[in-house]
Amino acid sequence: MFEKAKQLIENSKSVLVIQAENPDGDSLGSALALEEILSDLGKKVSLFSYVEIPKYLRYFEGWDRVSQEFDATCDLAIIVDTSSDTLIGKIYELPHGRHFLESHPVLVIDHHMETTPTLSFEHELLIDEVVATSHIVFNLAENAGWSINPTASQHIFGALMSDSLGLTTQNVTADSFEVASKLVRLGASPSQLEAKRREYSKKSPEILSYKGRLLERIEYYLDGRLALIHIPWDEIEQYSDQYNPSVLVLDEMRMVYDVDIAIAIKTYPDGRLTGKLRSNLPICAEVAGYFGGGGHQYTAGFRVYEDYETVKKELLEITDKAIKGAENEATQHSN
Repeated sequence: MFEKAKQLIENSKSVLVIQAENPDGDSLGSALALEEILSDLGKKVSLFSYVEIPKYLRYFEGWDRVSQEFDATCDLAIIVDTSSDTLIGKIYELPHGRHFLESHPVLVIDHHMETTPTLSFEHELLIDEVVATSHIVFNLAENAGWSINPTASQHIFGALMSDSLGLTTQNVTADSFEVASKLVRLGASPSQLEAKRREYSKKSPEILSYKGRLLERIEYYLDGRLALIHIPWDEIEQYSDQYNPSVLVLDEMRMVYDVDIAIAIKTYPDGRLTGKLRSNLPICAEVAGYFGGGGHQYTAGFRVYEDYETVKKELLEITDKAIKGAENEATQHSN
């Protein structure tokens, strides 16, 4: 499983680690861990994200080494935490972006098994049904016999905890806890990580007031089973530098009585809409997949270029279908 990935990395001299256009704790921690591990192997490592790392993720030390400059001088690309063309599409608009990916070896490390890979260039896919991409990074290093220093351990641990909500999501297994245990033995400090995460999660009075206004705007559809919030560009522009607006409310939307799925849709000036989904039924991947997105059964996302009202209409239809499908499957399993 790991041999081709190991060979690609060991045959390279310089590596560009690429995150999706919506970096999260798993993609950032995985990228930073790879930087540590591969640098210890003598590789030159560059970290790329199309967007600036959000402030709420800056408890990961080294986040400021992630650049928005695409380093086309590297001889290997590693894409972490996505195998979707949609989620790296902006790279194609950069000078040398598409050409680089089409003319260089590319290793993709991802754990989104529910999503069919859609990358439009040749690549080696390292994918496994584990709780986080960082788990695969750990397994790769351990299998290859590469050193995982304390800093890399901290990054992998932080990424693992971020994507699994503290090892509490439905896809957590005994292996997840075993990896976490090994990482602590290697030098990860859960208490230090949590103290930093809490510090960077603090909100200004302005953000707390804005959160209140967002909560008042939540719309409920499908007999209260879908909670929906629409976030226009002017609010994204005003508040996202302090805190991701959708992250402010999504989990609370999902915890309302009768709600099966919560969705936040953002509108951008170029006509792009992005959707972030959280659910209590295993339907997120199906709903996001309808719009060309992907993710897990309980958390996913998508990006489209359509009118909001059109997307909203389609969203209601596919969500209704997904909810009924999940209920029918649950009924069949119980009989």
